[in-house]
Amino acid sequence: MTAKSKIVFGWLALILVTDQLTKFIVDQTMPLNHSIPVIDSVFSLTYIRNTGAAFGILAGSAAAFRLPFLVLFSLLAIGFIFMMLRRLPDKETGLITALAFILGGAIGNLIDRIVYGEVIDFLDFYWSTYHWPAFNLADSFITVGVLITVYYLLQAKGADPFARE
Repeated sequence: MTAKSKIVFGWLALILVTDQLTKFIVDQTMPLNHSIPVIDSVFSLTYIRNTGAAFGILAGSAAAFRLPFLVLFSLLAIGFIFMMLRRLPDKETGLITALAFILGGAIGNLIDRIVYGEVIDFLDFYWSTYHWPAFNLADSFITVGVLITVYYLLQAKGADPFARE
């Protein structure tokens, strides 16, 4: 097994286990649409099911269209990430890790879509009247992976966003 494969499959195992375990715990211990405040006026555990994509996009569309479309889109994205990973040299560990994060999150949410027809979300952040849509660990890994990827792309273009002048 190559160093790249070890990084990818190590992260995939960790991400998928933690994502699916946390979703299972929420599903088994909380009623749907129930909220448990953790930090008053900032963070709650709120069990919802998202039928759409990120931020509920397509949630209002017909399930006969939405579910096959989102599953197909997820499979295409996963295939694209695998293609990118194959092309990266083993020494690009930062980008490999970032893509593994995105891949793990995409697979975690795809599992939900296939098993439940929707995605389990439960991390709920808000401040006063401002509310961020609830999300899950898979979404968090996707976000972190995208941010790391953007950082590396900016570095490759010679623009280090964290460089001091």
